[in-house]
Amino acid sequence: MNLQQLSHWLALAETGSFSRAAEKLHITQSALSRSIQVLEEDLGGPLVDRVGKKNELTPLGHLVLERARRIVHEAQELKQGAALLQQGGLGSLRVGLGSGPGAMLMTPWLCYMAEHHPTVHVAVSRGPTELQLLQLRERQLDALVVDIRRVAIASDLTIEHIVEMRAGFMCRQGHPILTRHHERVPFGALLDYPVASTPLSQEVARIMVDHYGPRADPAQMTTVQCEEIASLMDVVRQTNAIFLGIVGAAREGLTDGSLVELAMDPPFHGGARLALVTLAGRTELPVMAVFREFVKSRLVE
Repeated sequence: MNLQQLSHWLALAETGSFSRAAEKLHITQSALSRSIQVLEEDLGGPLVDRVGKKNELTPLGHLVLERARRIVHEAQELKQGAALLQQGGLGSLRVGLGSGPGAMLMTPWLCYMAEHHPTVHVAVSRGPTELQLLQLRERQLDALVVDIRRVAIASDLTIEHIVEMRAGFMCRQGHPILTRHHERVPFGALLDYPVASTPLSQEVARIMVDHYGPRADPAQMTTVQCEEIASLMDVVRQTNAIFLGIVGAAREGLTDGSLVELAMDPPFHGGARLALVTLAGRTELPVMAVFREFVKSRLVE
């Protein structure tokens, strides 16, 4: 077998039709049929059942599809990476950022690349971690920076722990809770106000409940929720909502005094374990090293 035959098989499996696959590949249908036949002979079994006008993948076909997709993509990336190295280029990069990492990394990363590597194509995607993991596996994204607690360990993922970041409760300057509780704020006092947060993992939910009791279950406690921390910060500044999340994501507001971190009674010890997630075995373009170093230095800072 060869890469061309595997590429032909991918086109057939993805279109479900010999005619459409041949058209996509710009070859004749007979040439495609011969290529698939040779591949089936090499693998020792049929890849597709030709039932009338329908083409259904056999169990062997499904197995070959997943392996062929990885092999063809790896070959394409290897070729692209080799060409870039010969030309002294860095390549392009598409990254997905979780809520907290997005608030801390997105603008600084784009500014850094625009200033230091203006010819490199970079794109940043925001959204639920579950969706971004799917996009990573489909090679629509090259890397993710997310809370490791929201990622299930899997053999096809490489997870590099970067840093653990402290979380806390924050409100606007002048919030009524600050005048009612001058030193430490009992957890029950928070529940008199809306609580704003990004979606939290089940592990974080268990930590909250263990620490403060059943009323701290995020499913019940959180009344304002979205993936965009910048929007949550605006809500907190303009209302009596209290933000629960990574303290570093609210650094700007804490620095300029528009936000205040609440000293809790008992103290809150939660946090986020941020990690860089990539596909295991995937060939990395040179720009990935730039991104990895930037993320580590920025988040540790």
